Amino acid sequence: MEVVEVETSVVVPAEPTKRGRLFLSNIDLTLVAYHESVAFFLPKPVPDPFPEVEKTLKTALTRLLVHYDFMAGRLAPTPAGVLEIDCNDAGVVVATATASCSLEWLGELMMPKPEYKELVKHLVGHLNKKNMEDKPLLLLQLTRFQCGGHALACLCNHCTLDGIGIRTFCANLAACTLGKDLLVPPNPDRTIFKARVPPKISYPHHEYSKLSPQELSPFSIPGECHADLFMHDGAILTPSSVFIPQSKIDAMKSQVLAAGKLKKVTDFHVVAAKVWKERSLAIGMPDDCTSTMLFPVDVRRHMSPKLGPGFAGNALVPGFACATVLELKSQGLSFCVEKVQEGLERLDEEYIRSGIDWLEVNRGAPRVVDSFSVVAWTKIGFGEEDFWWGKAECLVPVELKPGLVMLLPGDEGSLGINVCLALPNEQMKAFCQLMVLE
Repeated sequence: MEVVEVETSVVVPAEPTKRGRLFLSNIDLTLVAYHESVAFFLPKPVPDPFPEVEKTLKTALTRLLVHYDFMAGRLAPTPAGVLEIDCNDAGVVVATATASCSLEWLGELMMPKPEYKELVKHLVGHLNKKNMEDKPLLLLQLTRFQCGGHALACLCNHCTLDGIGIRTFCANLAACTLGKDLLVPPNPDRTIFKARVPPKISYPHHEYSKLSPQELSPFSIPGECHADLFMHDGAILTPSSVFIPQSKIDAMKSQVLAAGKLKKVTDFHVVAAKVWKERSLAIGMPDDCTSTMLFPVDVRRHMSPKLGPGFAGNALVPGFACATVLELKSQGLSFCVEKVQEGLERLDEEYIRSGIDWLEVNRGAPRVVDSFSVVAWTKIGFGEEDFWWGKAECLVPVELKPGLVMLLPGDEGSLGINVCLALPNEQMKAFCQLMVLE
């Protein structure tokens, strides 16, 4: 697949916005890195001319950025060296391109693939600038396929929005392409997540790690992610997925409930627990090593006052489950699920505020030692929006990162979950074999 650039431009708000600085919480500051995703749109029976699609996207963005002015801003340090967003209307980058093939050539769209890097290739060069003040926080590439279908790829600095915020941004963008008002006006005020004065650390925070001086870079390029010590440096990673049908998920839930200790179990509980156990074994962690699995938890409803649906920031904090590898080996799936549930239940408001204060004191990041993260996109809800040029079919990560496991919906018409990750070849083989065992 060859993707040829048509045009790249900078889109700014349709009218001047109020200048100022936007406070970033300690949760935001652990996520100053770019996230890459791509949405696919099947062709209409009679595709619209590509220049009209491009014009519609840019016009909608100019309207949307009046409300999301911070997305058109740039990162800048305070005198104390803490990053904020300078809301300066510098704009977002939009590239348009054409692909040499049809969408069908890509096959099943829900799985991250190396070919998807082509769908962001005309964006990444804009992040090579030396000064963080020159790096856009949002970059979009709209690619037209020969069949008339489209891909809209996004490079978004994660400090601006979490997954739920991005989902709302996309819904508002879709509405703007149709000439409608915003569905949910954004509220980017993150002051509810300010650290207390003085900080009060009430709990140990196993989910975070202190960073070495070499790791204290204030700005990251796309896709930086910690790789486990047991994933050998320099090893070629094999991206793959394991499909877990709904029948197997239901069987695992029944098995866990039959153990008699837990009263309620969700699909996420059992799939995450299964992944945690089998991945820890597949990568060869020693029995006495503590394996930690992180998973983002939406805490909008945990705060007082509760955050409304328009909150535009990061309100996902890492829950965690940890146990020794020997415990994972010797205990049943019910034990692993119990640990996952404990990770969710400990996140009351005091624990969340204690974690924010821990980050204030230690300037750390989500745990990187003997750990990995599971992120579920099974209920993200994207794919319901009608854009001017068509209905969004799916939203997919561009690629799989070391230390990250993605839970994605099954293929269209099939109930179940695709477990997607990247490991060295032999470890991947072992993981896939373990995942299909009862």
